[in-house]
Amino acid sequence: MTRLDEKQIISLFQRIVSNRKHTHEDVETFRIGRKFGVLKTDTLVFSTDVPPGMKLEDVARKSVVACVSDFAAKGVRPLYCLVSISIPRSFSRSHILRLARGFRTASKEFGVRILGGDTNEAKELVISVTMFGVADKIVRRSGAKAGDSILVTGRFGRTSAGLEIILGKRKSDKKFASLAKRSVYHAVPRLEFGIDAAKYMTSAMDSSDGLSTTLVEMSAQSKKKFLIVKLPADTALDKFARMNSMNPLSLIFNGGEEYEIVITARQKDVIRIKQIAKKNGVPLTEIGHVQNGSGVFLQGHKAPIRDLGWKHFSN
Repeated sequence: MTRLDEKQIISLFQRIVSNRKHTHEDVETFRIGRKFGVLKTDTLVFSTDVPPGMKLEDVARKSVVACVSDFAAKGVRPLYCLVSISIPRSFSRSHILRLARGFRTASKEFGVRILGGDTNEAKELVISVTMFGVADKIVRRSGAKAGDSILVTGRFGRTSAGLEIILGKRKSDKKFASLAKRSVYHAVPRLEFGIDAAKYMTSAMDSSDGLSTTLVEMSAQSKKKFLIVKLPADTALDKFARMNSMNPLSLIFNGGEEYEIVITARQKDVIRIKQIAKKNGVPLTEIGHVQNGSGVFLQGHKAPIRDLGWKHFSN
């Protein structure tokens, strides 16, 4: 039997179930008068999405972060959400209280009101969050133009390294290990930055499936070539990679769950975006530029960067 990957499954459902053309976006939108209603749903499954040692409070928060990050990349403030939670019979009152506290923390942190949801019993913890907001416009994945700059928030590779450290597979110095593990357990979506900078973006996408996946998808949707000339990582990642005989490019491009934003913008707007990033305390790196053509290339390399990020049903 042929095993389908995530994109193939989505395409199959779109063709059979939906009468809408697939938008290839982080969120779904619909018209409300002159505005857009914005919806996003995301599911967390304990056995595949929760690393060892993560507190239940952070598990609940993570399920909300996944949706908030997509809203951030679209420049939209989320307003409300529904939470459906399936709980194993082994969970005690203490377990459930810890989850509830995590949802309360996320609600306050991101200004999202949890209206309600559903509960069920399952063999393991499963959380589905559906989020809603309203926007005047949406920053699409497909708007990059030749001459635009490519920028990313945050530092890439830390989350991949952090997971390796948590799983006990790699060694690291204490300072980098602390930063890397925190990026896994307590990711911070760039919500306020995304909302403030949206007006200057020509395209944007959440990076939680991996930087290579995001760049390849934006390049394909925009029908443009993306040339990468600078890596969005710090020297500590290079040290970690050397210490463990790993390829730093793989850590940077092929990780996942970094919840950063990949942006294209006109060169004249880059200064303004950098100012907004500084105001919001968000690290920002200009990593390349958009050209006519196709594919994603790292300067000095002939072969294109392949989409090797995270994919359910494949990884």
